[in-house]
Amino acid sequence: MEQEFTHLDDAGQARMVNVSAKDQTLREATAKAKVFMSQETLVKLSDGEVPKGDVFAAARIAGIQASKKTSELIPLCHPLAINAVSVDIDVQEDHVAIEAIVSIEGKTGVEMEALTACSVAALTIYDMCKSIDKAMVISEISLWEKTGGKSGPYKRKE
Repeated sequence: MEQEFTHLDDAGQARMVNVSAKDQTLREATAKAKVFMSQETLVKLSDGEVPKGDVFAAARIAGIQASKKTSELIPLCHPLAINAVSVDIDVQEDHVAIEAIVSIEGKTGVEMEALTACSVAALTIYDMCKSIDKAMVISEISLWEKTGGKSGPYKRKE
């Protein structure tokens, strides 16, 4: 079955998808990311000893702000009136885990908003820790779950 590319018009030109005929439903998306770093950096983060301040607070705020600005960053994304955004950050054995959950009652999903929140939170952690660990690696930015909309639910298999 041939897939229709809805971001292209009949002439193959980029366009924003018309969502006016879509039903307004409750939609939610969960995305995750990891920032791998040295043990020394993880300890400093955990102990609140990073010279630039509260890394996790800054990363949470940055992720939330980024989710609200996704349409300004990603071409053809619709500006959305997001209901809620949470950005959770957890120190693991060899990395910092980030999870963003975004919800809306609307006509289009919030997958890009959740992915953007994770990405910018991870970049903020990198920025605030780069003076002590330039070798950090941001990886595994991915959609883990989504609900609502015509395509139905999605859940990543671990």
